[in-house]
Amino acid sequence: MTRMRRPPDYTLLLAAAAIMAIGLVMVLSSSSITAGASVGDPYYYFKRQLMWTALGGTCFLFCFRVDYWRWKPLAPWILGGTLFLLVAVLIPHVGRNVNGSQRWLGFGPAVFQPSELAKLTMVVFVSAWLSDRGARHLRAFTRGTLPILALVAVAAGLIVKEPDLGTAAALFATSVVLLYVVGVPVIQFGAIFMAAVPLLAALIFSSGYRRTRFLAFLNPQAHAQTSGYHILQSLYALGSGGLFGVGLGQSRQKYFYLPEEHTDFIFAVLGEELGLIGGLLVLALFGVLIWRGYRIAASAPDLFGTLLAAGITTMLAVQAIVNIGVVAGVLPITGIPLPMISFGGSSLIFTLSGLGMLANISTHART
Repeated sequence: MTRMRRPPDYTLLLAAAAIMAIGLVMVLSSSSITAGASVGDPYYYFKRQLMWTALGGTCFLFCFRVDYWRWKPLAPWILGGTLFLLVAVLIPHVGRNVNGSQRWLGFGPAVFQPSELAKLTMVVFVSAWLSDRGARHLRAFTRGTLPILALVAVAAGLIVKEPDLGTAAALFATSVVLLYVVGVPVIQFGAIFMAAVPLLAALIFSSGYRRTRFLAFLNPQAHAQTSGYHILQSLYALGSGGLFGVGLGQSRQKYFYLPEEHTDFIFAVLGEELGLIGGLLVLALFGVLIWRGYRIAASAPDLFGTLLAAGITTMLAVQAIVNIGVVAGVLPITGIPLPMISFGGSSLIFTLSGLGMLANISTHART
């Protein structure tokens, strides 16, 4: 297990704890009406989130107590298992189909999303792979950068099939950031960008629902009763909150106006109830979390620790930025949850596992 040389980064831990506390309060507030109407228990989603918080906390402690470098030799096996699960979830009668998306595995009430696991395991694998090769080997695009991008593309392609383009894009973006951190020549990023943009456009316009979502993002008023409904209701919620909000628990949009009010659009309810001040507080807490994460990466004792910390931090940052951007209407709807605030077990458990690894790296930081 761990041989800690110094205390963990308490600023990181306090910021994460504050975000989780806000998340629990907002899950209770945003889901109570829907839960009461659908299952007869206004605390249904809140109690499940509490359960997942306890399980996620256990995973955090485990990952915190394990020296981060012990994950490196396990990386190929962990990734192999993740790819197996990503394939399994697409098999009919094995993966669960909910609202047209086949993203879940499990039995009875115990389900999880392999794509959430992939966010963490891909960071571990890419960090291990890059740290073994270094910038000199990666200067040759075909021998260095291309193989790792191809592997990331396989995982991302399986996630796109679910379909979940947002998570796939976040996975790819995080991997590109790690390539930058390890020192891949800047000219290679131009090639990656030139290949990624037309591919992303093709993925958007080759799918009817993704094309509809994108067009609704460009002009939600023209699709106010259909694909633009989510965006407009989210903006109504944020606009209603004003500076100080309408009061905790007093949201009107959660009364069956705003879809996915306790999952992907929970930040809209937060903005309505707590106002601009509450929204800025959450942004500040994520800012502190990201700052401390990159600070840990910069002070890690080896390249694997640097890449692992940077990857975990980047994945959190990308998810938070994309989710809040969607809620604010500046990005198309993607289905990415807000880390530690949106309702959902898989996201919370694997986010806390990643934070446990990040906290462990901080105990080995160079002085």
